[in-house]
Amino acid sequence: MTAFTMPSLGADMDEGVLREWLVGPGDPVRRGDVVAVVETDKAAIEVECFETGTVGRLLVEPGTRVPVGTPLAVIEATEPGVRAGARGNRPATAEPPGRAVRPPVPPVPPVAPVPPAQPAQARKEPSVAAGTAGGAGPLVRHLAALRGVDLTTVHGTGPGGRITRADVEHAPPPRAPRVRATPYARRLALDLGVDLTTVRGTGEGGAVRAADVRTARRAGNGSGAGEAGAEAARPAHRPRDGERRPRPAAAVGPPEERADAMRRAIADLMSRSKREIPHYYLSTTIDLTAAGDWLRRTNRGRPPAERLVPAALLLKAAAVAAREVPDLNGHWRDDGFVPGTEVNLGIAVSLRQGGLLAPVVHHADTLSPDDLMARLKDLVQRARRGRLRGSETTGATLTVTNLGDQGVEAVFGVIHPPQVALVGFGAVVERPWAAGGMLGVRPVVTATLAADHRATDGAVGARYLTAVERLLRKPEEL
Repeated sequence: MTAFTMPSLGADMDEGVLREWLVGPGDPVRRGDVVAVVETDKAAIEVECFETGTVGRLLVEPGTRVPVGTPLAVIEATEPGVRAGARGNRPATAEPPGRAVRPPVPPVPPVAPVPPAQPAQARKEPSVAAGTAGGAGPLVRHLAALRGVDLTTVHGTGPGGRITRADVEHAPPPRAPRVRATPYARRLALDLGVDLTTVRGTGEGGAVRAADVRTARRAGNGSGAGEAGAEAARPAHRPRDGERRPRPAAAVGPPEERADAMRRAIADLMSRSKREIPHYYLSTTIDLTAAGDWLRRTNRGRPPAERLVPAALLLKAAAVAAREVPDLNGHWRDDGFVPGTEVNLGIAVSLRQGGLLAPVVHHADTLSPDDLMARLKDLVQRARRGRLRGSETTGATLTVTNLGDQGVEAVFGVIHPPQVALVGFGAVVERPWAAGGMLGVRPVVTATLAADHRATDGAVGARYLTAVERLLRKPEEL
C-alpha cells in the first residue's frame, strides 16, 4: 500500500487544487494511467499514477486546495505480498534506478474515505450485464465521454462483463454525427453538465469552443448534473483530530481571472530568479547555409505535414550541445550544482490566452530531428488545449525559448530555477556575410545563452554556444 500524493508540477508550485478524480475506490490502475486532474496557477494538468494496483481510498475531495506532498489517495497492491509503493507518483524522469534519490513516501493519514460516486453495492456485484454503462469505472466513463462513445452499446470483456478501457478504445465510432467541439470544450461540458447538442459553436466551421460552453452554462443550459451538483451531493469529508484540514478552492473564474493567476505565478518565479541567480549573458550569430541546404534536400518529396522546419535542428543542436557541455545541464540545489543524468529540454510555449508554459521533451539529445519535431508539435498543441500530463511538465534540465516566429532577432531570457541556463533563438534572417574572403548574403540566426554564474563562468557558456554553432554547420550529423 502506498500514498498517491499531490505532485509538484513545477519549481513554482507549492500547492494545487484537486479538480477531478478519474478513478474511484476499487478501480484497477496501471502505471502511467491518468487518474486525476490537478489545477495549478498556470494550467489544469492530467496527473498519472506511477503505480500498478487498485485504488483503495480517496482522501481528498475534488475542489480542495492542498500543499504539495499531501496524500490524495491510497493505492493498494493487486497481489498478496507485492509492494505497490515501489515508485510512488514520481515524475517519469525519475524512473531509472540509481539516478535519483527518492524521498520517502509520506504516511497515509487515517482519514475517512470519500464515498465513491457509485453505491458500494454496485461495485461488489459479481457480474454486470453487458451493454450497461454501470459496468464501467470512472476512468473508462471519462474516456468514453471524450471519444463520444455510448457505453450502453459497448460489450464489456472484463471480469463479470465489466467494460474496460480497451473496449472503449476499440469501440466503433458513433453512428449519429458528433457535435464538432474542441477536446477541452468536451471535457468542460462534461464537468459542467452542459449538453453539447444545445450549444451554438462559434469556432471554425461551427465548432464548439470552451467559451461557448461557459456561455451556455451561464444561460442555464445543461442537465444540472455538473460539477456543482456533484459537489453538493457528496458527503463532507471530516478530518480527524490533528489532521491538516485542506481548504476548499475557489471556483474556476473567467478567463481573465485565470490569466491574472498565471501572470502572478510567472512574476513570482521570475522575480525569484533575478533575485537569487547571478545571470550572465552571451550571444553569437550562426550561419545556417549548410542547415538550410540539408533541410531542402531532406524535405524534397515529403508532404507539407512531414517537412522539417529550422526549429527542429535548433532544438536538436541545443540538446546535443548540452550533452557535450554538461555543466549547463542540471540544477542548482543546496548551494551546489547537480548535473542532469539526461538532457530534458523545457520548451517555452506562449498560450493563446496569455502566459507561458514549458512542457518537457525528455531525452531530447537521443531523438532524431523528425521525432523531436513530432514530439514538439504534440506538446505545443496539448499545452494550448490544457491537456498536458504531470510527467510532461517536470524534470527539465535546460530550457529553450524560440521567438523567431514572432520576428524577434535575439532573446535574452530569464533562467527557470532550479535550472542553471536558458538558450534563446531568434528569427532566421538574411544578412551580409563574409566567407572565404567573399562577401555574400546568407541565412543566419542569433543564439543566446543566459547562465547562472554560481554554476559556471563565461568560458563554459562560450564552449556551449561554439558547440551549437559547430553542430548546425554539420546538420547531417545531428
